[in-house]
Amino acid sequence: MARRGEESVAPPARTGAWSPPRSPDDVERALEAEGYLPGEGLSTAVFLAIELRRPLFLEGEPGVGKTEVGNVLARWFGTELLRLQCYEGIDAHQAIYEWDYQRQLLYLRAHDRGPGTPPVGEDELFSERFLIRRPLLQAIAGAEGPDAAPPVLLIDEIDRADDEFEAFLLEILADFTVTVPEVGTFRAVVPPVVVLTSNRTRDVHDALKRRALYHWVEHPDFDREVAIVLRRVPEAGLQLARQVTRAVQALRTMGLYKTPGVAETIDWARAMHALGRDVLDESSVARTLGAVLKYREDAERARAELGTLVEVASRD
Repeated sequence: MARRGEESVAPPARTGAWSPPRSPDDVERALEAEGYLPGEGLSTAVFLAIELRRPLFLEGEPGVGKTEVGNVLARWFGTELLRLQCYEGIDAHQAIYEWDYQRQLLYLRAHDRGPGTPPVGEDELFSERFLIRRPLLQAIAGAEGPDAAPPVLLIDEIDRADDEFEAFLLEILADFTVTVPEVGTFRAVVPPVVVLTSNRTRDVHDALKRRALYHWVEHPDFDREVAIVLRRVPEAGLQLARQVTRAVQALRTMGLYKTPGVAETIDWARAMHALGRDVLDESSVARTLGAVLKYREDAERARAELGTLVEVASRD
């Protein structure tokens, strides 16, 4: 069962043997087939991460599609997505393994037959049957075989974790080996494809970045963002997709407290379509700003510029 900070997504059924990509073009086609439009730079970074077996460090503003890279890679590979959501105070045990103390206690009670019966041995109690594998251990010990597709490990928002956790993670990513003192050492048969993301709320240490391949994820240009909206909200239609995208890109130039990302563009297009709109107007924009702007100050600033915003959005 997934707990705070972790998520395990079951893989879809595979219809053939795993075949790694041979070029960045292969990566781009595969990700597009899964509904993600990566752009040339990101496709190259993903290809090199797979080919060189290096973690991929994605940094950028919230909402530009960093986390989704892990999701689409898992769908493409047909393997399990192992997501570790970082937060302040996360420690090694929450990321690697824990013991199922409740089951251990029940086991002790079930085997307690009164005085004179032999006690349960420590080796029996601290065995794999009572070991709860968290995302890092699942990623290291979870591959089916040397020819299988690698699992995908998504370490999300590493900038929210503490420095101590960064140092620990650096050791794990060096050789993909974990030792559980009571059980033994786990080594990755197939190293996982690791995607680390950061919203740059603080600087991540250089040592971790040097271990990985780095890529800054930009907001997409106009044409690519329109294509993304149409891929995710095809019912919106081309005209509405273009107008919503122009409006969001105009908002990004206003120096807002929280710049809207692609996720907000998609949400706004869905909201406008749900209201039966196929073009933007001042009334519908004012009523749906909550889909794209998440702070009162930003919404008030946008409302003061509604006329200009709709005018810019309507240019074609």
